[in-house]
Amino acid sequence: MLTNFLSINTENSLITVIMALVLRYPICLFTLIVIFSLSNDNLCFSKAQSNWSPAGATWYGPPTGAGSDGGACGYQDAVEQAPFSSLVSAGGPSLFNSGNGCGACYQVKCMKNVNGACSENPVRVVITDECPGCVSESVHFDLSGTAFGAMAASGQANQLRNAGVLQIQYRRVECDYSGTNVVFVVDSGSNPYYFAVLIKFVEGDGNLAAVDLQQTSQSNTWLPMQHSWGAVWKLNSGSALAAPFSLRLTAAVSGETIVANNVIPAGWQAGQTYPSLVNF
Repeated sequence: MLTNFLSINTENSLITVIMALVLRYPICLFTLIVIFSLSNDNLCFSKAQSNWSPAGATWYGPPTGAGSDGGACGYQDAVEQAPFSSLVSAGGPSLFNSGNGCGACYQVKCMKNVNGACSENPVRVVITDECPGCVSESVHFDLSGTAFGAMAASGQANQLRNAGVLQIQYRRVECDYSGTNVVFVVDSGSNPYYFAVLIKFVEGDGNLAAVDLQQTSQSNTWLPMQHSWGAVWKLNSGSALAAPFSLRLTAAVSGETIVANNVIPAGWQAGQTYPSLVNF
């Protein structure tokens, strides 16, 4: 609500300024359109949150479980624990997006005119897995049993789970993990020449457009990492990397960046988890 309020007021203020400029100076309309378009880029995500779109939904795994044990994003048993808390989903090709959609958050809901067991209340879910065969609709959520049941009215979760393919409404929303910071899990195959890391609990956009690594000994150089699979990013350096490492994350939608300074310590170990002190 606050984000939408600020976005609306920001836009209205910009319109007022532009109108004043038009009245006072002979500025060409093309220039004004360009200025408005550039300034409006950061408003797109908050506006998109108010627009519901149709999708298909099914569920998999135990009726009150988290779907699979970790899924194709690589989050492993974190999907069952807070802050994911089993409210997760496998995405069809358009949502999973070859792993680039891992971590993105959506609200889903179903309407009573579609199924009488629906509550019509939105449920926030996180993309944590892939459903490659979910192609009957352009957008499809294969929800955990927990998430699918959460769309039901009180006491009607089991009835809703018997619906088969359910037509739902969805919208992209910001991820909010109530103050949980970004966590980095070093891939088990990492070594001094190859570094890969799973990144989870990213707030805001949830998924990432880019990750860069900085060695402490080269404080002016950021090395771009490559998206490996799921929520894992990798760097083949060709020479030994000197820890500690700082990691810079770029959000997929907003383009905002944060830096986890020296989050991977000297003497890091493959398979170990390193929590950060930052989040979006």
